[in-house]
Amino acid sequence: MSEQFDVIVVGAGPGGEDATAALLRAGMSVALVERELIGGECFNWACVPSKAMLRAGNALHAAQRLPGAAARLAPQVDALAVLAHRDDIVLHHDDSSEVERFTAAGAAFFRGSGRLDGPRRVVLDAADGAVVLEAAHGVILATGSVPRIPDIRGLAEAKPWTNREATSAVAPPESLVVIGAGPVALELAQAWRSLGTQHVTVLSRAATLLPRHEPFAGDLVAEALDEAGVSLHFAADVRAVSRVAGGGVSVELAGGAPLTAAEVLVATGKRSSSAGLGLATVGVAEGGFIEVRSDMTVPGHDWLYAIGDVNGRALMTHQASYHARIAAAAIIARAAGAEPEMLDEAEGRAVPQVIFTDPQVASVGLTLAHARERRLRARRVEADLGAVLGARLHADGYRGRASITIDEDSDTIVGATFVGQDVADLLHAATIAVAARVPRSELRHAIPSFPTISEIWLDLLVG
Repeated sequence: MSEQFDVIVVGAGPGGEDATAALLRAGMSVALVERELIGGECFNWACVPSKAMLRAGNALHAAQRLPGAAARLAPQVDALAVLAHRDDIVLHHDDSSEVERFTAAGAAFFRGSGRLDGPRRVVLDAADGAVVLEAAHGVILATGSVPRIPDIRGLAEAKPWTNREATSAVAPPESLVVIGAGPVALELAQAWRSLGTQHVTVLSRAATLLPRHEPFAGDLVAEALDEAGVSLHFAADVRAVSRVAGGGVSVELAGGAPLTAAEVLVATGKRSSSAGLGLATVGVAEGGFIEVRSDMTVPGHDWLYAIGDVNGRALMTHQASYHARIAAAAIIARAAGAEPEMLDEAEGRAVPQVIFTDPQVASVGLTLAHARERRLRARRVEADLGAVLGARLHADGYRGRASITIDEDSDTIVGATFVGQDVADLLHAATIAVAARVPRSELRHAIPSFPTISEIWLDLLVG
């Protein structure tokens, strides 16, 4: 026997949640399948808990930059209180209230691993046996990604932390070595340093920090990490990792003495979690990112959709939610005999990203280097955020920079970068400008309020 639904959604991270909600609002019957916890990696072990861990330290540092507040503040945060708050935010990894929310809205929730077993058919391997689900209109795969563990001798056997362990540890480790220097690595390095880890070392394979961003971004973040007591090793070649007596780790580097620490965190990127999804039963390759078209369907299968990290297009939570809206709209349209909605081309050129270190790094679109790689006739306008009165009201001696990349032929902004305290909320205006291709002649009439950090736009647009 099988159970019938209009749509089956495999994976209840942000993409799966948003797709399910949209389909339910349209009156469709939905089976929501989740192997672990609703909210997925982002809510439970990544974006959300890491930001909860960072926020108190960032807020304390911001207050320490204000005359009149600094002298009244404690020298460091209460780590146990911060970690307790983190656990409250992620619901103590208890998703029962979220299950109730979806079932109350009309979804059928299934706990277990779902895999395809031919067209429109999903087999659920649950604790109490197999369940067969069949979909009239579509199956959405929203299973996300998993940490990539590099092929370093002894690393897997050393049982390193990934983002999961690093965002759920109950106390700061005495010392920490971080392999990797991307957003996850830098955020968690700074978070644990602020929470009391005495020695934090970041190992970057690149010769600079954040090499895919504008150069000033890596420079400013590196300067702040150094001031916070985080050690940065550039062009680091990790040869081996091993556990040592007493439970710590030893990290062997090419051309240098081994580093020892209480824990080692691996943050070197993600890989698709498409293995085990039964894709071979419908003639689709398993193990890598799943190719999709502009309506999020897998080529050759107008009933099969892959959204979020599992398709590899843009490995960020907000893009998974965007994919979810596109996939849900396409299913609803097809069910009504209409043309499906397509992904806007802006996704390829206007993906926003914020690195929540202190200073924050907020960027969208192309750097100058990337624009020139695409043979655009581009130039960059750069400005000092610390010269803006609104920024100086946020912090005495505010340090930060901003830039836009201009396509000279269209006179539009194709990229923007902001680095500094509290710049994350500057990004959406830039994202709109890039996505909508707003001419600079029009943007000059969008006057920022005084006195805000947004006044940086006046400097950027006159260049």
